[in-house]
Amino acid sequence: MRIAYLEDDKVQSTVMKEWLESEGFTCHEFSDADSFMRELRHETYDLLIMDWELPGKSGVEVLSWLRDDREWDLPVFFITHRDGEADIVEALERGADDYLTKPVNREIMLARVKALVRRHSTRRDSLDVGPFQLFKDTKSLLFNGESVEMTEKEFQLAWMLFSNIGRLLSRDHLLESIWGFGPGLMTRTVDTHISRLRRKLLLTPENGWRLKAVYHQGYRLEQLEEAD
Repeated sequence: MRIAYLEDDKVQSTVMKEWLESEGFTCHEFSDADSFMRELRHETYDLLIMDWELPGKSGVEVLSWLRDDREWDLPVFFITHRDGEADIVEALERGADDYLTKPVNREIMLARVKALVRRHSTRRDSLDVGPFQLFKDTKSLLFNGESVEMTEKEFQLAWMLFSNIGRLLSRDHLLESIWGFGPGLMTRTVDTHISRLRRKLLLTPENGWRLKAVYHQGYRLEQLEEAD
């Protein structure tokens, strides 16, 4: 689970990062809105946590940009000193999914993060998409009822792609989530596995699919309409 955390208080962000990573989450810290927004133009995350009062743009301005300009529906969790009822209402009405006031209790914060993850992640043990059936417990995939021989990493990549049809997944996101590699690693691992999946599963336009490489960003699996 990949989390982006926007907080200009270094002590607070260090503590929060330690808490989150102790529970197995991967946490990337940002200290200002501009660097955070630049990152989100080419990187993908599963959850955003942010403060309200920041240098430059405020947290609610970043939230409005996410919901209106980027049209993203990923969960956003506000953690801030602002505890007025009007502030809480404004953040929630602008699209925040949860709101917690500082000082933060470790167990409460982690419980709320886990609740957000549960609500927004695919909790199914199987996927049934067109001619494909994927089974998480056995790490197996059927194509038109026939079993496809796959490595564990190929299955994990297929699960992520079919769970996020139409959504861009960055290379760093895939590397961290599937291979456990840190960001920025120069490797052809993802590209090689994408090529294998495209070939094995016939993910081509003539078969109603497009597994698209987005230059310098990542990959997106698209299910095409017949008109396409």
